[in-house]
Amino acid sequence: MSQRVVVIGAVAAGSKAACRFKRLCQDAEVLLIDADEYISYGGCGIPYYISGDVSDEKELRSTSFHMVRDEQFFRQDKGVEAMPGTRALSIDRKNRTVRIQKRDGGQTDLSYDKLMLATGARAKKMPIAGMDLDNVFSVASLQQALAIKEQITTGRIEKAVIIGAGFIGLEMAEALSDMWEIETSVVEYCDQIMPGFVSKKLAQMAQHRMEENGVTFYLGESVEAIEGDVAVSAVKTGKRTLEADLVISAVGIAPNGDLAEAAGLEVAPGGFIVVNDRMQTSDSDIYAGGDCVQVTNLVTGKPGYYPLGSLANRQGRVIGTNIAGGNARFKGAVGSFSVKLFDGALAGAGLTPETATREGYDAVGIQAGQFDRAHFYPEKEIIFLELVVDRESRRVLGIQGFGGEASGMYARVNAVATTLQYHPSVADISNLELAYSPPFASAMDIVNAVANAAENYLDGSYQPAYLEDFLECWNNRDCGEYFFLDCRAEADAKPFEEKHPDVWKSIPHDQLQARINEVPRDKKLVLVCNTGVRSYEAQVNLAAEGIRDTYSVESGIAGLKECGMRF
Repeated sequence: MSQRVVVIGAVAAGSKAACRFKRLCQDAEVLLIDADEYISYGGCGIPYYISGDVSDEKELRSTSFHMVRDEQFFRQDKGVEAMPGTRALSIDRKNRTVRIQKRDGGQTDLSYDKLMLATGARAKKMPIAGMDLDNVFSVASLQQALAIKEQITTGRIEKAVIIGAGFIGLEMAEALSDMWEIETSVVEYCDQIMPGFVSKKLAQMAQHRMEENGVTFYLGESVEAIEGDVAVSAVKTGKRTLEADLVISAVGIAPNGDLAEAAGLEVAPGGFIVVNDRMQTSDSDIYAGGDCVQVTNLVTGKPGYYPLGSLANRQGRVIGTNIAGGNARFKGAVGSFSVKLFDGALAGAGLTPETATREGYDAVGIQAGQFDRAHFYPEKEIIFLELVVDRESRRVLGIQGFGGEASGMYARVNAVATTLQYHPSVADISNLELAYSPPFASAMDIVNAVANAAENYLDGSYQPAYLEDFLECWNNRDCGEYFFLDCRAEADAKPFEEKHPDVWKSIPHDQLQARINEVPRDKKLVLVCNTGVRSYEAQVNLAAEGIRDTYSVESGIAGLKECGMRF
């Protein structure tokens, strides 16, 4: 006897599960319902549709062979009955039915043998005045994206304010500022962009890259009200009032777990549907996946939330397999991500130093800067990786990086991300085998180099100066306590020495042994070079001479400049 499977939610996880199950059980009946008229679209592509990189919204709803995923496509190509514009009102688990409301307002019950919930998430709404004004949007659906694009193309939008500096906020800031040349400001409650996803050091690099492209940031500020009569005219924070013709709220999302909770399924605080590694809910005949579920964080072993399209698709396949009688598993996630910021890219996986510390680890983040390709290859750029490690166990807890969008930096993050669930040590990453060819990487890749730097730190031979450490020393350079020793070639170091002769001295690393008497022994020495390699070697050499009060500037002058520092 054939099964009837009902899937509630038809964007990523739901569509994938429905099609996977139908391929495995050709004689089954599959109903795919969604309250929205637009189904099975690439939500992560919305900022690129708004920017104009994706010219037509149908491209977000199309397959790679240019077929629009609408009702006709699902029926004819997949054998799935899609029902957009249909809202699921309730679930009767005892009688195995779902009460639905159709486009015309009529209600009916659908019976099911197996049920999947892919109810997704909704944009959080700030509890402030003005959220209902015209031209105030979130970016939680394709419908809202179309409305934003319509306003932008009128040519009347000159100033925009983005509330929130997470993924969507930054991507939307780029979209508005780059293609449409709209004066764009970002307001963020925390003291850095991408809070919880990258360290402050990498956040500063990414922020500086966006500022160079015209985006203004106001960090550590909360929005108190959105002002205007009918349409928005300004955003008021605790410190200022920003004029605005357009406001996009990107302060996070919340899972749509209400339907599951009303049906008596186990739902965690916050509305997250609880599932096992087969993606079953507390009712074994009901599955759930996508942005509405809670899964295991494979680094901490604790519950986590990862509303990412890549995970939703993988979960959908697992669910489709299991509904068909298989035994596929989704163990959890490490939270891998990447985000394009103009010509830069920010990526990461696992824990940041700050989140690791909150989880109880004795964590430290060690950063390295290096060319993305062989140093002798004509086309290359410096990229930055940060490895997060636990001091006592030497276990790697996370990795984040920043570099050019064509640098392959995200591939380095992916290489380490795949190992995190196995609790790798620093030594494992130091010896990680990576494909090598001069046009693509160095013989000692930056992945290996950052792990080597972490090993040196843990072994006690490397004492880094982080950005904030350097700034403290630099801002107090006239107190007589600090001295800056530049280990680069004379041509690079001399301008600094000539500008700051009392505190800055040029001694190229290959001359250090011969000129050791020129190194002051009564100062705290701040060692600098271009990326931190020569300054580290100088630190080791000086320690052998009994000079140990030294700090090697992490990622060197290149890292400081990438953070926006100018001497």
